[in-house]
Amino acid sequence: MGLRPTTIRPPKPKRRRFSAEYKLTILEEYERITEDGGKGELLRREGLYSSHIVEWQRAREVGALSGLTLKHPKKRSDAERELDRLRRRNERLEDQLAKHRTALEIQGKASELLAQLLAQSDPETAQEAEEGPRR
Repeated sequence: MGLRPTTIRPPKPKRRRFSAEYKLTILEEYERITEDGGKGELLRREGLYSSHIVEWQRAREVGALSGLTLKHPKKRSDAERELDRLRRRNERLEDQLAKHRTALEIQGKASELLAQLLAQSDPETAQEAEEGPRR
């Protein structure tokens, strides 16, 4: 078996991002051109395709100036997602804690009320309840 020749692959090209200002500038320049071949020359000079122009014109027509720069929302890092998850968990736990505190407060008041009712109904039993259990 022979050895395969090693081929050097070029680095993966990076996606270009265009600012809203750049897009509007190019659109204005593109629409001012009246001479034959001038629009194609502009596209070649800037390394653009006619589909860029069409897409940017549509975005401008619907007033999506802010939408011209980012099509997709920014991807959040793992740390940001973890932080959001922990914040939601913290809020949920704080809500549970507030509910438990309220329940304990209600139980305490109910216990006091029952002790008062017991004291009113039987003075002898109430005295024993106040003294605590016998040993």
